[in-house]
Amino acid sequence: VGCCSFWHSSVGVDAEGRAVTPVITWADMRAADQAGQLAREMGAERLHAVTGCAPHPSYYPSRLLWMRQAQPEIFARVQRWLSPADFVLQRLTGTQATSISMASGTGLFNQHTCTWDRRLTAYCGLEECNLPPLVDLDRPLGRLLGPWQERWPGLAAADWMPAIGDGAASNLGSGCAADTRCAINLGTSGAIRVLWEADSIRIPPELWCYRLDRRYPIMGGAFSDAGNLYDWCRRNLALGEEQLLQERLAARPPGSSGLLVLPFFGGERSTRWRTDSSGLIAGLSLASTAEDVVHAAMEGVALRFGLVWQLLRREFPRLDTLVLSGGAASPAWAQMVVDAVGHPATLSADTEASSRGAALVALKHCGLVGGWSSASPLSGQVLQPHPERHARMRELLADQERLMAHMEKAQ
Repeated sequence: VGCCSFWHSSVGVDAEGRAVTPVITWADMRAADQAGQLAREMGAERLHAVTGCAPHPSYYPSRLLWMRQAQPEIFARVQRWLSPADFVLQRLTGTQATSISMASGTGLFNQHTCTWDRRLTAYCGLEECNLPPLVDLDRPLGRLLGPWQERWPGLAAADWMPAIGDGAASNLGSGCAADTRCAINLGTSGAIRVLWEADSIRIPPELWCYRLDRRYPIMGGAFSDAGNLYDWCRRNLALGEEQLLQERLAARPPGSSGLLVLPFFGGERSTRWRTDSSGLIAGLSLASTAEDVVHAAMEGVALRFGLVWQLLRREFPRLDTLVLSGGAASPAWAQMVVDAVGHPATLSADTEASSRGAALVALKHCGLVGGWSSASPLSGQVLQPHPERHARMRELLADQERLMAHMEKAQ
């Protein structure tokens, strides 16, 4: 049985494996001050170069510092910090461990040695026993415990594999596991990533780096706003019938709204990782319409994909295949993203690339598939960028970056 789970989230358990904290997700920004403390005292560049993670509340170190300071009694009760997937799997199999993949997204993991970073864990007040043992995908965690075998007799003899991060699973399931292939996910949040085989890695400052396993790192950018921003527009703006709206949005050229949106309503991650960023709609007037706002919001998200695509092309000059998937990837929005990146993309009809990737982990364990790079990219409609729209999107990206710089000076 293959599993995947959202990265970066945590739950603290006691010596019996019982939860003593709620699940704290990557979207929890309470540790913003501690992220600043971490950057000052440990060095932001050093942390990122080693862990692939910027000092940011999305990751474990800032969160642990916050809990240690704000909730010391609860922090003291925690015997071990697990991902939600690790917590579920220990209940099912009795094995308390985490995969290299899940560990790689915590901010406590050394991407170069594939071990917990001792200096950072000690700084956060942890000992080695407070983190789960690391395992890779070369062996299963075990099989279901007795009560679960009775509940699911069809799975009683099945091996359960360690969970992998959802982003790595999405790339794997999209058939993007080589340095020539890039996957874009346009879901509730957004991400653009390259998964490839490497003996060693260099982590550029603007991008994050995690892992599928010991041999396959994954690098890219992530955005807290995508489908959730569109949902916010639907809830708060008078946008009318969905199909007609999508048709009108598809017909609009870039920049036609006269608005510029910084799509950080849920906070900013890639590429600046600022904890004080927020959403902004610039250029509003009495002539602005609800459709103008949603078009500019979608365009603003597409521009962030365009920026990170440029950074990835710098690191991976052989990129030639782009697969776009996700539940929010309407034809109109997908075309905006393709025009922003300026490269053809296959729009996958499969909205469950992550589940497909988890299944491939199980199939590989069973000897039914070969190496990760042997998976073919998903098929679907191929979207072509419009040269004139791509040129305009590049201009809008420059405008967006200037607006961000202006706002940073003002904060």
